[in-house]
Formats: sequence, structure tokens, C-alpha cells
Amino acid sequence: MINPRDTRPPGPRHLPLVGSLIDYARAPLAFLERCAWGGYGDVAYLSFLGQPTYVLNLPEHIEHVLVTKQRNYVKDKLQRGLLQEFVGQGLLASEGALWLRQRRLMQPAFHRQRIAAYGQVMGEHSRRLLATWKPGEQRDIAEDMMGLTLGIVVRCLFGLEMEDGAAAEVGPALAKVIDHFARMQTLVVPGWVPTPENLSYRAALRRLYGTVDGIVRRRREAGGDTGDLLSMLLQVQDEDGSRMSDRQVRDEALTLMLAGHETTAIGLTFCWDLLARNPEAEAALHQELDSVLGGREPTVEDLPALPFTEYVVKEALRLYPPAWSLSREAVEDDELGGWHIPAGAMVWVNQWTVHRDPRFYEEPLAFRPERWANGLERRLHRFAWFPFGGGLRLCIGLSFAMMEARLALATLAQRFRLERLSKGEVELLPSITLRPKHGLPMRLHAR
Repeated sequence: MINPRDTRPPGPRHLPLVGSLIDYARAPLAFLERCAWGGYGDVAYLSFLGQPTYVLNLPEHIEHVLVTKQRNYVKDKLQRGLLQEFVGQGLLASEGALWLRQRRLMQPAFHRQRIAAYGQVMGEHSRRLLATWKPGEQRDIAEDMMGLTLGIVVRCLFGLEMEDGAAAEVGPALAKVIDHFARMQTLVVPGWVPTPENLSYRAALRRLYGTVDGIVRRRREAGGDTGDLLSMLLQVQDEDGSRMSDRQVRDEALTLMLAGHETTAIGLTFCWDLLARNPEAEAALHQELDSVLGGREPTVEDLPALPFTEYVVKEALRLYPPAWSLSREAVEDDELGGWHIPAGAMVWVNQWTVHRDPRFYEEPLAFRPERWANGLERRLHRFAWFPFGGGLRLCIGLSFAMMEARLALATLAQRFRLERLSKGEVELLPSITLRPKHGLPMRLHAR
């Protein structure tokens, strides 16, 4: 039965003009939990500054938006605007025919055999980090994981090391840009206002653009395939023989740097925190690594024999999905869950709440990597666990990210166990991604 078009689902309170914005801004994750489990049903209604918004809490409804009727749901204006500030018309921000062309051109760069070749780089950089760790010292593991994944993506993308002249500019500039978006300055003060924060962000963005443009230009002039992702982006041709312009290559390179760097680092950071809080799971991981590897360094070929390592990564992504929320805007009127969705409305789906829903997971707040044994992922609805999104816009780097996380975790955990230095839950910063707000200080213990 379809509800009348002029009715709306129940939802949190609405204040005049601002709607639910203030309640959301105070505590975003707790607000989403109220939308999901506050008795409103599988579709909850709210508004932000007059924007009608429908929060979806059922995997079948999420599938409707991301798969069945995906052509009717595009990234909303705010999301596109924020992303285009950084990645231009890269895959994260583009829509329609341009997105489809770019996705088709980039797909060969993520062929399974090509991704497997990057495993050596992932292992090499993990061992470099390992060489800097000393028993008993205190490290900010969030910072270490960011450095590790940035080095890997710069090498795999550009064929450069962070110490190389061209790449040396990338790290500080990218860190500033990411920090700017992490603190969501653009939602508080418009980007055109010449505040010190905005001015330093713009300067970092110019340095980043200039560095990447220079790398692309020199590589285009040199020609040839050097085995990195940039070579593929420069050489791949569309059906009509056309190639990406330098600007398109730049936008996609920045997209890959953002998506292939921060999210994997965050996932690994929460792996370490969860293992430190759960000694039984940590012991099971160490037992697997010791029995399979016998002290040697892991390789891509070892990954099928390390299922528990994979379960740890999946369970961390379930509890703390770096991409914790996504939204779409309805192009035309639609019906969903018995409710009328008007054109222009925003629909909001949240990995944070779906991944923690007791309807889909026993003891949903518990860290239990073993739950993924015996094919749990196959038994779940495909949108009960979707840390990489889904549908046509499923993250193109999924295989790359999962390989990187497993290899890095196996390499480091084989030599060290990490001890938490603070009590209680990690304070979270839910912005473009979900990250620890104050890093993650931990103490290293040699195994």
C-alpha cells in the first residue's frame, strides 16, 4: 500500500528554518542512530535548511537507490560541490555520460593481474615502516598508517617514492587539503571567504595541482608504460580512439590518491585499536600468521591462506566504515517503502547504522572477526555490509584496498602487538570520512 503523496514518514524533530541541522551537527553518529533505531521505521523523514531528506535503514531500500533505480539517484549538490573542490570531474564527483566514460577508461588499470603486481610495493613499504618501529616506543598509529598508505599510492600511481623531488610536495599539500575537509570548514565558512584557513587550503591545493600537473606532463612527453597506474591512464583509449586530457588524468589521479590513501589508512588504524581491545582476536590473528608464514614476510600468494586476517579487516570496516554515509538526490518522483519520494529530495543511507543493525548481525557492537567464517558475506544481503558502496559506483579500488590492508596488517602484526594508551572508545570525527579525532597513540611491543 502506497501512502498518500502529501504524507511523510515519521522522523526526528524539525525546527523552523534549520530543520534537523542543529541536532545533527551536535552529534552526527548519535543522530543517525536515532533515525535508524528511534522507532520511526525503515524510512525516516527529516529536513536540512528546507531540503527534504529520507533516511533509509533497510538493505532492500538501499539496493533500490544504488542498483535498481540508480539512474534516478545522483550525488546531491552539496556532495558534488565539496568533491569537485578537490578532484574536479574525477570519478568521485562526475555523473552521467562523463562518469561512464571515465569509469570505462579506468577499469583496465584495476585488472586483477595488474593489481596483484602492486602487492610487492605494498609489502616493501610495510617493511620500511616496520624497520622504524622500536619495542616500547609510543607511536601515533593513525599517522603511521596515513604515511604508509600515502607512500604506497604515490609509488603505485606515479612510480615515485615520497623522497623524490616531485613527490615530496604531495604529502604536506594533500594532508592540508584532507584536514580542511575533515574539519568541514566549507560548511561553516564558504570557501571564497579569505580566512587564514581558506587561504592556506587554497595555497595547498595550488601546490598539489601544480605538482601533479607537472608529473602528468612529463610522463606524457616521455611516453611508454612504466608499470604504474598513471601510465595506464595516459595510454588507455576510448572506442573512438580518444584519450583522457591532461586535466582529466589529473582529476582521476587526485581521486585515486584520496580514495586509495585515507580510507585504507583509517581502516587499518581501527584494526589496530580493535585488536588491542580484544586479546582473543589478537591471539587468533597471531596464531594464523605464525602457522602460515613461519616468520617469513607475507606475499600476495599467501593471502588465500590467511582468512582470519581478512576477517579482521572486514570486521573493522563493519564497525568503523571510513565511508560511513552516502547520499543521493532524486531526479524524478519515486516510491520507496510505501512512501512517495519527490524529485529533488535527498535520500540518505548510512553504513554506520546498517553495519550495526541487530537484525543483520548477532551482537552487532562486538568485534568478532570469526563471524565472517563459513560464508557470512554470501548469506547477508549485499547492502547489509557495503563499506565500498555498491551498484555501478562500487569503489573501483576495492580489490587494491583489501589487498593493501591485509598485506600491511600481516606484515606488521607478525612482528609487533600494539597496546592502547587511553581508556574507553576512540573519539570519532565524522566528516568526509570517519576517522579518529585525535589520532591513535599506542605502545609497540615486539612479538
